[in-house]
Amino acid sequence: MPRNHHRSSRRRICFVTGTRAEFGLMRSVLKSIESDPRLQLQIIATGMHLDRRHGGTLEHIRKVDAVVHWGGSSRAVAVGRAISDLALAFKKLKPDIVLVVGDRVEALAAATAAHLEDIAVAHIHGGDRAMGQMDDSLRHAITKLAHIHFPATRQSARRLAKMGEDEWRIHHFGSPGIDAIVQTAAPRSRISKEFPGLIARKYALAVLHPVDADESVERRRAAMVSAALQSCGIKRIVIIYPNNDPGAGGIIRHWKSLRGDDRFMIHRDVARPVFLGLLRDAAMLVGNSSSGIIEAASFRTPVIDVGPRQLGRERCEDVRNVPYRQSAITAAVRQIWNAGRPRRGKSVNIYGGGSAGANIARVLRRMQIDRRLLRKLIGY
Repeated sequence: MPRNHHRSSRRRICFVTGTRAEFGLMRSVLKSIESDPRLQLQIIATGMHLDRRHGGTLEHIRKVDAVVHWGGSSRAVAVGRAISDLALAFKKLKPDIVLVVGDRVEALAAATAAHLEDIAVAHIHGGDRAMGQMDDSLRHAITKLAHIHFPATRQSARRLAKMGEDEWRIHHFGSPGIDAIVQTAAPRSRISKEFPGLIARKYALAVLHPVDADESVERRRAAMVSAALQSCGIKRIVIIYPNNDPGAGGIIRHWKSLRGDDRFMIHRDVARPVFLGLLRDAAMLVGNSSSGIIEAASFRTPVIDVGPRQLGRERCEDVRNVPYRQSAITAAVRQIWNAGRPRRGKSVNIYGGGSAGANIARVLRRMQIDRRLLRKLIGY
């Protein structure tokens, strides 16, 4: 008999989170789970939430049921240790379903531990394509470990079916990161308070994550981005620190070197409503953050996607990809900046559904957890 399903108590949904950005994207799902009297939300925090170099965001999560240390001499070592510690946390918390999102190593560790412990795994944003450092491989590995799928686009849903996942496991509702995104974004009064002197449409927002583990390479790439923004006459540039992937140290070192320049407003981390407010009011987003692919179109903010990290992902037409080349980045920035009269986007957000969180919670509540769900067989 599958574990934990003789209980008459509320179904336990355990979300494993590794970054604040991912936690913010999942907010509507978590709220929908919390508000359902037949569901009980559990949260395990790991990864960047525990890393002070990247803001140490653990205190921003209201309720944490367990904390799993993340670290080691390599990513493989960190994942191995986390799998062991997550398995122990699951034995204590006894979740019915473990919930993960995306393609990060923390999600891979959680999905592996849960699958091997015979716990149902639900995966959000499966089926996407993104080159990243090893994102595509990790995302699809998580798909094969997961039992319930919540792809964000129709194309991603079709891709899951082509991977041999049963159609009845796949539920397409859009990205939860788009739910109530306009209402969630901080008002301009709050942005002005936290970022004095920042004027809407008169600044650029930069978020750059590493693609290579070589910190010297990533430092040079960050320098290209900052030089391109400076050369086009943009008076203010808001920079948010990268994630903790290998190579991030090089980006951070370059950002630190800019602290004496008044044009740059550099932050390790910001609350999701503030980030969304910044994204809404920015003349453009420059870098390689997934927020440029998923969220930016909801505000019609143009995006310059630099390098290969997000290659392969579905995107709106207002996202322009350019290589790591100074002239290409500068030309793209200059075109959008338009001599101080920034051009706005026109796209409709292909990731939008508006009620993904509520629909995901409903499926998690109703899905029958039995041998048919837990014993996977490739569908072709």
